Amino acid sequence: MLDCISVANMRDSDAYTIAHLVPSLELMHRAAMGVYRAYHWQGRTAIVTGSGNNGGDGYALAWILKDAGFDCEIFSISDRLSHDSAHYAALARAAGVPVTPFTPDRLKGFDTVVDCLLGTGFQGPVRESYRAAIEAINESAANVICVDINSGMNGDTGEGETVVRSDLTVTIGYVKRGLVTEAAGKHIRRLICAPIGIELVHKEEQLCEPSEYTGQPGTIPAPKWLDMSYHNR
Repeated sequence: MLDCISVANMRDSDAYTIAHLVPSLELMHRAAMGVYRAYHWQGRTAIVTGSGNNGGDGYALAWILKDAGFDCEIFSISDRLSHDSAHYAALARAAGVPVTPFTPDRLKGFDTVVDCLLGTGFQGPVRESYRAAIEAINESAANVICVDINSGMNGDTGEGETVVRSDLTVTIGYVKRGLVTEAAGKHIRRLICAPIGIELVHKEEQLCEPSEYTGQPGTIPAPKWLDMSYHNR
């Protein structure tokens, strides 16, 4: 079974882990490694980043990809970066990863596009600059990977007006409640969960294989797009 939790629980669990167990920079590196290990990288990769820690995961991923010999570029929506994001942005630049402002025509010719725009804390309408990036990602011919959640999606409900459509979504730590809703299934082809050592502070619900679901309180059947075997391998 896999834990399925709210965005608030994820925020509390992340904060507890950082305060007592694992530094935030290490968690960001683990998140990026979780994404790196989840996909068969080849060809050229574009990573589209926002201003928050979801963007920081993208910078850390670019650094890892470059170190492994893969061709990648970062296209950024914002110059504003969190402390941890700035750390990995500096490492990515020092490693030789090109970092340029995003424009809608930037994604042509890439084999893979990684969505690191908006995280699970997103709510409300998508701002215009982010909307243009989401639309460009959806119009690209590349394979699309979303980090933690599909940008534009509400992490608790799975709903959103303008949402990235992914071939693969790698959610970090625990499955968020919104990712297993019917609304989310319209945007996600395959979902996996990459554990990174976050201590869960509140038990909520657990996902089980549909064949094992008995209706027991606190359990819900996993949707068809959730690959539970990856988490348990």
